[in-house]
Amino acid sequence: MPHQVIPSVIAVLQAEADAVAGLVGWAQQNQEPIVRACRLIKESCASGVGRLVVTGVGKAGLIGRKVCATFASTGTPALFLHPAEARHGDLGMVQAEDVVLAFSNSGSSEEVVALLPSLKHIGCRLIAIVGNAESPLGRHADLSLAYGSVVEACPLGMAPSTSTTVMLALGDAIALTVLRLRDFTHADYARFHPGGALGRKLMTCGEAMRDGNRVPAVLPTTSVMDSLRAITGARAGSVVLVDEQRRLVGIFTDGDLRRSLATSPDPGLVMRQMVREHATVPCLSVRAEELVQSALHVCAEKHINELPVVAADGTLLGLLDLQDLADRGFAI
Repeated sequence: MPHQVIPSVIAVLQAEADAVAGLVGWAQQNQEPIVRACRLIKESCASGVGRLVVTGVGKAGLIGRKVCATFASTGTPALFLHPAEARHGDLGMVQAEDVVLAFSNSGSSEEVVALLPSLKHIGCRLIAIVGNAESPLGRHADLSLAYGSVVEACPLGMAPSTSTTVMLALGDAIALTVLRLRDFTHADYARFHPGGALGRKLMTCGEAMRDGNRVPAVLPTTSVMDSLRAITGARAGSVVLVDEQRRLVGIFTDGDLRRSLATSPDPGLVMRQMVREHATVPCLSVRAEELVQSALHVCAEKHINELPVVAADGTLLGLLDLQDLADRGFAI
């Protein structure tokens, strides 16, 4: 059995790898339509004017859904339109400002070809990722990215395999090139991935911090007792010391309180004294645009649980609290 399985697996992988490798030379020979396609999507969809409407049927449709998801996750408004459902009312989602990206190896899929008159009537632009340039889809598209004939890796030569791999690679190449043209940043990417490990890895301190009434802040001359009341009111673990312009001065934590009470001959006096006499002044802080992951490294290295978040001029914006981050799934 192994002597049959492994050669078959290798043959499929090699066939698909060769087809994708062949796209490099194809792209070098078809620079003009590729550039036009990327610019059209960037200018019409990524600018907020229209949307990218991706369509395709069967295996090509599944590839289209994945490429659609890649565009959406990198900031280009995109939706998938099933060609059969489009003929039963979903064409109402397509507007003249949109760009349609159609996937079809043969370029003759009945469901996709049937949409062409309606798309022309709506007035949207049509880009085809297609194998046959002379097919109905290839000839009637505004831009045709025809990669040519490919041999399916299927032993029967029938199941879409090599062709879908080629469409996926080309679709990804266009989507990620549009990302580059838009100067899409890590922070932009994080906005579209707020959940899961990926979103946490790319989240900024400004996005993860406590703010507003959840950040207790007092003047340095405030008593320790009143500072504790502020901490309790905000259900926090520390109070941030700020000046009259709300610029960061220091921080007073429950650890600072314990150390002061343990070393003072008169604990009652500590509660009446100004908080700046017992606070950490100055203290560490982090900028709002820095990644939470960087802030967590600082907290771990310095053994601290709260970290003020400040603007460029030192103005207090919020507070990173490790318990908050742990509740949101960060590895503390």
